[in-house]
Amino acid sequence: MPKPEGLYIHVPFCRKKCGYCDFYSVPGTQEDYDRYTDQVCQMLLDCPFGSRVFDTVYFGGGTPSLLGARNIDRILQAAASRHTLTGREITLEANPNTVDGAFFGDIHRSGVNRVSMGLQAAQPLLLHTLGRSHTPGDVTRAVELARGAGIENISLDVMLSLPGQTLEDILQTLQFCIELEVPHISAYLLKIEEGTPFDCQDVRGLCPDEDLQSEHYYRMVCFLEHHGLLQYEISNFSRPGFESQHNLGYWKLVPYLGLGPAAHSFLDGKRFHFERDLPAFLAAKDPWSLRQDDGPGGDFTEFAMLRLRLREGLNLDEAQAYYGVDKEQFLFRAQRFIPLGLVQQSGSSLRLTPRGFLLSNPLIARLLGD
Repeated sequence: MPKPEGLYIHVPFCRKKCGYCDFYSVPGTQEDYDRYTDQVCQMLLDCPFGSRVFDTVYFGGGTPSLLGARNIDRILQAAASRHTLTGREITLEANPNTVDGAFFGDIHRSGVNRVSMGLQAAQPLLLHTLGRSHTPGDVTRAVELARGAGIENISLDVMLSLPGQTLEDILQTLQFCIELEVPHISAYLLKIEEGTPFDCQDVRGLCPDEDLQSEHYYRMVCFLEHHGLLQYEISNFSRPGFESQHNLGYWKLVPYLGLGPAAHSFLDGKRFHFERDLPAFLAAKDPWSLRQDDGPGGDFTEFAMLRLRLREGLNLDEAQAYYGVDKEQFLFRAQRFIPLGLVQQSGSSLRLTPRGFLLSNPLIARLLGD
């Protein structure tokens, strides 16, 4: 049997665009949701890469829950009719105020066994600043409804470095998650992307400075690990056994197929994507004709950058065997960062510390000899 891969479905619909968001999403009608589902199902049936084995499926967005349980089921049925779905992990992102108990029950019966929802903050004022339409109470209710439907693998997103956010706010938000007993938390520093409303409104000046961001991040790591949620990637924490298998696949260069506007793929050693253009996607007689070639993928630079995002780090024996890397030279470059508390070495493996994660992009560039 072929090695298992990942399947990503980008659902480009949101009721309202948040001021910080740079992901591709637009408002939609029920007709749009149905037409989009038709196209994705047809792509799965007409896949030009043959029948695949998908170990994980991830519905991202956007707000995938807007499609409704019926369309989620249609997509999974189409995938299973042409490909093999192992059912190991099927994740759906959802806004906590767009779901109810019936929805969770229906998607669970269709095979969804993991749900990721955006909390962002436990303070109503900060949620208002972000432009979020849910309340902390909505999150509590959604978590309880998901569990009631049999979905125990629940992840919540939280955000740091928000305008006016204090360390006390962050710890209260994390405590909120702990009390809900969710087994996974994704925690992101607010990054203001060019062209977003937050960029145009110059929100950067209202956010904590870099030193305060670093302190908040480090305190978050310590708090979560104290409560049993271990950092396994720069922005991700889980109880043992609840790591996101789909996202681990990205970081370990497991091949994946991405469908929908703005979706990217890494398949058979090559990368390609679909443009951020929903009207073109809906109008296409053959959506596969819209894919854009991004060239080969999976070289050593990519391998190293992705592995160093993980707590387990980069195994240089593996890198030397697969890519012919000069292990000793790489270890030599790393030595200057170990006394600074940014890098740790264990035999021929290197990993970044929580402090090192904060400087991951320039630090990894230095480790790679750039």
